[in-house]
Amino acid sequence: MSLRNALDISAYLVLGPENTQGRPVGDIVAQALDAGFTIVQVRSKVCGARELMACAEEAARAIAAAGAQDRVPLLVDDRLDVALAARDAGIKVDGVHVGQSDVPVETCRRYLGEDAIVGLSARAHEMRDYIATADVSLVDYLGVGPLHETATKPDCGMDDDGRVITRSLEELADLARISPRPIVVGGGVKAPDLPALAKTGVAGFFVVSAVCAAPDPRAAAAELVQTWRANR
Repeated sequence: MSLRNALDISAYLVLGPENTQGRPVGDIVAQALDAGFTIVQVRSKVCGARELMACAEEAARAIAAAGAQDRVPLLVDDRLDVALAARDAGIKVDGVHVGQSDVPVETCRRYLGEDAIVGLSARAHEMRDYIATADVSLVDYLGVGPLHETATKPDCGMDDDGRVITRSLEELADLARISPRPIVVGGGVKAPDLPALAKTGVAGFFVVSAVCAAPDPRAAAAELVQTWRANR
């Protein structure tokens, strides 16, 4: 069965080697999966292609070791070339996540195939326009943020004047209502945000630091998952 047909983006981990406080990527992934995370994305703004492939391989091994390869997808952020190279090397990569200025979703779908997962992120006003005008059948979910300003991705939500525009719960509820695709929200998300976020109707949350920078990643991941589930 294609993971695309059973996609669960409720608890979404994003990470790269620069986020883990020196701990192995695979260890953080394993702890998040043990706590109930449902999808993993490798993302790095400092790694070269081969380093990112190695990161994907480490994450894929952790997913396989947890027996979760048939339910937890592994995506590569931005780099369609790395996703294809990883697949060519025998690494189980299930798709990509791109922004509106990255490789077009049409190209991702063409090269990765119908069973691949393709996620797209954009600023809220751009996402509203995209939902209204684009063929959303090419993507599987939409990523929106930031809920808060975040040091992990300082340019997230930045407008043309260099200001960071965070997303209100009202905006997110509006997007969730009109979107034919599920929406995942991130950007500085922490456990206390989740009760209100869950009530907007979005499908899930994504985090980096809330798990990767925690002294006990498993405990932090478990708190996030349990809080989300309790409020859905």
